[in-house]
Amino acid sequence: MTQRVARAAVLAFPICFLSVAGPASTPRKAAPKPKPAPQRNAAAAPTVAFQKFVLGNGLQVILHVDRKLPIVHVNEWFHVGSKNEKPGRTGFAHLFEHEMFEGSKNAPGKYFGRAERAGANLSEGGVNGTTNNDRTNYFITVPSGSLEYVLWLESDRLATLGDHLTKQNLDAQRDVVKNERRQGLENQPYGRAFKLISENLFPAGHPYSWPVIGSHEDLTAASLEDVQDFFRTYYTPNNLSLVIAGDFDPGQAKKLVERYFGNIPAGPPLDRPGRFVPALSGERIVEATDRVPQERVYMVWPSPPFYRPGDAELDLASLILTDGLASRLQKVLVYEKQFCTDVNAFQQSMEISSFYAVIATARPGASLAEIERTVTAEISN
Repeated sequence: MTQRVARAAVLAFPICFLSVAGPASTPRKAAPKPKPAPQRNAAAAPTVAFQKFVLGNGLQVILHVDRKLPIVHVNEWFHVGSKNEKPGRTGFAHLFEHEMFEGSKNAPGKYFGRAERAGANLSEGGVNGTTNNDRTNYFITVPSGSLEYVLWLESDRLATLGDHLTKQNLDAQRDVVKNERRQGLENQPYGRAFKLISENLFPAGHPYSWPVIGSHEDLTAASLEDVQDFFRTYYTPNNLSLVIAGDFDPGQAKKLVERYFGNIPAGPPLDRPGRFVPALSGERIVEATDRVPQERVYMVWPSPPFYRPGDAELDLASLILTDGLASRLQKVLVYEKQFCTDVNAFQQSMEISSFYAVIATARPGASLAEIERTVTAEISN
């Protein structure tokens, strides 16, 4: 079968601060202040009822009862992501996400098989794990009657998996992660974009300056001792938040959590990276070529971290700019000027720094420079 390869295109990355200021002018007499609009009774924000308690070893537990269906959801959030790695030892957080499904001392074999026997629906995403810059989480949804079994299974992973790891197991998952990297980053159209953004937006050594999946070289260099040390440092009760939600008895759940997790010793105190929003001295442009059918421009700015002033406001700005056919950038770039086939804006909120991005896919023959000017003009207005 003949495969036709699309022509090479340029991906431009103007990475800069966004600074909007009006021109200097002669002071004018202030206009009279308008009368305030009458106040409306704002609807009360929805609330989610929950209980929270902390075990003696530092494990945080959150319980939320919802009896609509006879199922229960268990979700573990470890406060560890790629930002907790070190240059030369990247990719560990994601690699360990894979290792957590390879069996523990008292539950050997593949985790997914045990989860399915407990009632988890694997084909519908009933059990899995994810990793990002800031955290790693594991979740499973099962019939309510399987709650005790799941808590035992999770506690055994936490208590014994580090010592249960083998070199053979590590090598197998190392190869799986390398293939994921090839598939999602190296052999995917536009796949290198966010790696280039991370490397150019954040200075060398910044905890966000490398991709979550790490590099082939670092994955190859990882030893069994390196991975075990990573587990002992970050996979500890005092670095874990455990959520149980669904149809269950809270009093019984507290007893089960204490029984299965209470005797696991706390880990070492952890240093947390401080907030580190990069300061760029000016616009930075990176151009990359790839075998893609259309040119694309990524405009990216450093922005405030999670829950800091400006973070939520940028989420709202994204809705105004690109959410829906009548949004400002969709209207001007896709429909009026027809420079682009697609445009998207978002605030990538993270723990110690964030970035704001506008991504525009150009129509054949359209000018990337003109697209950038149009985006800048809409944001400035």
